[in-house]
Amino acid sequence: MTVEPIRLSKRMAELGICSRREADSYIEKGWVRVNGKIAVLGQKVMPSDRIDLDKQAHQQQAQRVTILLNKPVGFVSGQPEKDYRAAVELITPENHWDGDTSRITYQASHLKGLAPAGRLDIDSVGLLVLTQDGRTAKQLIGENSDSEKEYLVRVKGQLSEQGLALLNHGLSLDGEKLRPAKVEWQNEDQLRFVLKQGKKRQIRRMCELVGLRVVGLKRIRIGRVKLGALPMGKWRYLSPNERF
Repeated sequence: MTVEPIRLSKRMAELGICSRREADSYIEKGWVRVNGKIAVLGQKVMPSDRIDLDKQAHQQQAQRVTILLNKPVGFVSGQPEKDYRAAVELITPENHWDGDTSRITYQASHLKGLAPAGRLDIDSVGLLVLTQDGRTAKQLIGENSDSEKEYLVRVKGQLSEQGLALLNHGLSLDGEKLRPAKVEWQNEDQLRFVLKQGKKRQIRRMCELVGLRVVGLKRIRIGRVKLGALPMGKWRYLSPNERF
């Protein structure tokens, strides 16, 4: 089977070096080498080619921040919508949690290029990740992402054993079978969901399919990072020693 060459930026994203957009920016600045030679935009490479980043690119990556926010109801994850504010507007020095142990000092430049890595509905609360780092975004929301997301979901209605089994595996949305989930009762009116995918309003729609209505939804964990004691509406930096 012949192996076709692919665009260098795509290969760099596949290897988890950076996002495609970052790769193009690094190539443009002359910070990428292929087999020891400075790369050019649009260059194609083979899987066996060696790709190296210059020190400047590594330094730029090291300065990128990832922020964890306990999102309240009424804020949208991404772009502001009519009558609703964007979650990024909460990232202010006043809202910085005083329990932050990252030792990162707030700078206005940390807001530049800060984007949500995954959605949290306007009427949902809890852990929202905003990042400047394309590698983090790819890890959490890339098509091959395997990161678990854990939610506590308050519901109304009757759920049969069969309904609970279907929530774990067997439901379809948008004509596509859902990946297996872990769903169990947390207490008498709250379910605990652990998912590895994130379709639009997925949990609410899953619950509707088994006759439940969601009345409250809170995300408490993404990968190995927990919401913990972070208060509602406050944010903190992801510490250098934390990994999703």
